[in-house]
Amino acid sequence: MNETTTTSLWQQMWEHGLREAVERLSDDDAMQMTERYGAHNYAPLPVNIVRAKGALVYDGSGKEYIDCIGCYSAVAHGHLSEFISRAAKEQLEKITLISRAVYTSEMALLVKGLCDYTGCEMACPMNTGAEAVETAIKLARKWAYKVKGVPDGEAEIIVAEDNFHGRTTTIVGFSTEEQYRDGFGPFTPGFTIVPFADIGALKAAITPNTAAVMLEPIQAEGGVVIPPDGYLEAVREACTEKDVLLIWDEIQTGFCRTGKRFAWQHEDAPGDLLCLGKALGGGVMPVSAVVGRRDVLEVFTPGDHGSTFGGNPLGAVVALAAMAEMEVKDMCENSARMGSRLLKSLRSLEHECIEDVRGRGLLVGLEVYEGTDTKALADAFLQNGILTKETRSRTFRFAPPLIIDEATVDEIIRRTSDALRAVS
Repeated sequence: MNETTTTSLWQQMWEHGLREAVERLSDDDAMQMTERYGAHNYAPLPVNIVRAKGALVYDGSGKEYIDCIGCYSAVAHGHLSEFISRAAKEQLEKITLISRAVYTSEMALLVKGLCDYTGCEMACPMNTGAEAVETAIKLARKWAYKVKGVPDGEAEIIVAEDNFHGRTTTIVGFSTEEQYRDGFGPFTPGFTIVPFADIGALKAAITPNTAAVMLEPIQAEGGVVIPPDGYLEAVREACTEKDVLLIWDEIQTGFCRTGKRFAWQHEDAPGDLLCLGKALGGGVMPVSAVVGRRDVLEVFTPGDHGSTFGGNPLGAVVALAAMAEMEVKDMCENSARMGSRLLKSLRSLEHECIEDVRGRGLLVGLEVYEGTDTKALADAFLQNGILTKETRSRTFRFAPPLIIDEATVDEIIRRTSDALRAVS
């Protein structure tokens, strides 16, 4: 593309609007353009989605798909929630972004709303899930040095094998997934890795220098791995006994995904810090936060941490609308009820390739036996109008919007059965 062509493109967008430029692209053109000009840090399914509403999405030919990826729990309210979209549109007419050098009413309501919804005392808004995790790491380390008395530079954070907390260089440094680490070192020290769901190993790893234990209550990216009953509560007790902060990464499991507001609530295991994100953005934009104890968040002083867009007025209003809709529509109850129906129905499928089905609420994993052609199965799901991708351990994740009804669950089962039949 030469300079004249580029200038013409910008001029057309300015004069005729961006929608026309987008809608002129065919599905094939969009996929080829992405592959040519975009970094290959994803391997998308061969489908170009041009429209979405509720739990359904459509490609350029009009073919319908049930979105069981759900943007990894970020589209919990369904695509284009009318309430959230209206709140965003109204805010777009007023103010969208202003420096954190000043106060805003939207930011004030956001931090108050986050504390009310989570039962926590203070909140630090950010944008992406990885930023929330990085924020929690910084809070835990500074708390260890300034409050607990750990010698400077010696703080340790315990994490679990097969974790997924994001993709920054610090975070991938304590991943056990080799691809996430390959080519990106040297890595930040100060992390101890223990087996997930092994309370004995976790207790043995705690030292006087341990600042925090950071875990996902359910390892979603790891293959929807659910710890045994009592584990979450045992982790809470161990952290309390040893004066160690407990950080729950609820970025994927939070906001009603597992049938509770947060997955730690399946047991009596409150965290000292919670990392939040994904569904908090209402399917509209990235919004994340760390919430927790006042005495921990108050270790931050002006200049310690920040984000240009963190807590911006538009994001704040979207997040408030997202929490309001969760509460008023009782999405926890629907997630629990529809999740139970989905789990029971998937377990009733009689296909030889199914090894296990597990889940809580509307976070469900279907694991197939080793030797199953998972690429062919992913293609079969797509052909049958189901968007889902393999996580680790040959597990296909089902995390549809929390608004789905019985008819949608039954349709997911029918299409899933057809896809499994195609590869069995």
